[in-house]
Amino acid sequence: MDAFMDTLWAKILVAVQYLAALLDQLLAPFHILGPVFTLTVLAFGTVLITKALNRVIITKRYVELEKDFKHWFSIREEAMKGEDYEEAKRLARNIDQAKLNRVYYDFFLEGFLLGLMRNVFPIFVMLAYVNESFRTERLTELFGQGYLFALPAVSGEPILVGSVFYFVMILLLIYLVWFVVGKIIKRRTKATHKPIESSEADIA
Repeated sequence: MDAFMDTLWAKILVAVQYLAALLDQLLAPFHILGPVFTLTVLAFGTVLITKALNRVIITKRYVELEKDFKHWFSIREEAMKGEDYEEAKRLARNIDQAKLNRVYYDFFLEGFLLGLMRNVFPIFVMLAYVNESFRTERLTELFGQGYLFALPAVSGEPILVGSVFYFVMILLLIYLVWFVVGKIIKRRTKATHKPIESSEADIA
């Protein structure tokens, strides 16, 4: 068993080193534009990877659990519409205890594990890469200084912004912009469809 684990760990290390070398080659052309631009490109690429994985990695079990959850939740909603509130409340509680709570737990757990695989794991891999390939010594070797840029401070000593901090901040910013832009596009799409639907109704 120990020999198997040692072999597996060695293969993982080789894979990580290969991935790091591949990323180094892909990012090398951007070095001429500076570390800030390079890390921004890497952060944007990380967001694209997680978005793609969210579309590609969907288990059959997750789809089935989602259908079951929506089914039992709709039954519970119908039960709560009863005229007798106390009776409806007891019926909803019975549905929760009999089926909905278990289905929700399985659905949540499956979604959580998928989230780790599709979002958390790629981000942590990229974060580990940034921490290693854009450390202070490496930044000095590539760009002539061990930090990205300096921010003025009240105390007089400038705040030196490192690669890991910048990567995390720009990653969160890109996710936020992606979310806001998505909301705006959905809103505009709905707004453009409404007049068409109403005009068709008037014609009929």
